[in-house]
This record gives sequence, structure tokens and C-alpha cells, in this order.
Amino acid sequence: MPERTIIKTPRAPAAIGPYSQAVLVGDTLYCSGQIAIDPKTGSLITDSIERETEQVLENLGAVLRAAGMDYKDVVRCTVYMTDINDYAQINEVYSRYFNESPPAREAVQVAALPRGARVEISCIAVRQTPST
Repeated sequence: MPERTIIKTPRAPAAIGPYSQAVLVGDTLYCSGQIAIDPKTGSLITDSIERETEQVLENLGAVLRAAGMDYKDVVRCTVYMTDINDYAQINEVYSRYFNESPPAREAVQVAALPRGARVEISCIAVRQTPST
């Protein structure tokens, strides 16, 4: 059985419930959903859906880096949004982070997200092993 390691970084918001920012099992990282909480202030970014999405992806990136990974290691994302009409703006920001080899993804509208957030993104990443 592969070792299970809890990933925690102060560069992303602390968990606001009984869960981990991410769990690494072998070479696979399971990242909890991130919302647009600024880890320095603890405040939710709400000035625009674009800025909110950027903060979500920056938070996700901080968790990936804490596990020794990056966006290129992400194989699947789930995007939750409270208004499907924000899809184009979210997608435009998302495409800047996943532009070379985009992961598999689903995007769904939900009734509500924690702390009044409008977008939340979770992912699964797999550490790339060097080819021999």
C-alpha cells in the first residue's frame, strides 16, 4: 500500500472544516476544492469573477507546489460555479493556467459554495516520473 501523506501549506488558505488541503498517495495527489480566500488576509476575493478564479487557481497552485508538483501534473479538475453564466470568464482565466496540456475536467453549476464563493476548483494530479 502506498504511503499516505497530508499536504499542508500556509501559502494556501487553511482548511475551514475537517479535511486536508490535499492528500498524497504514492504519486497521486488529491487536492480539496479551493475557493478565493487570500491566504495572507483570510478574506474572500469578490471584486470580479476573473479575479476570484485567479485566486482559486493560485491557491490550488500553492498546494500543488507544496507536494512538489505543478499545474502540468494535473490530470483532472472539477470546477464548481454558482452561476453558469460566469462559465466563459472562468474558462478564460482557467485556460491561462492549463494552456499546454489541459487536464480532463467537468464544470457544474451548484446552488451555493462555502463563504459565499462563486467558484471552487478541486483537482487530481499525478507526479510525472522521468522517462528512461
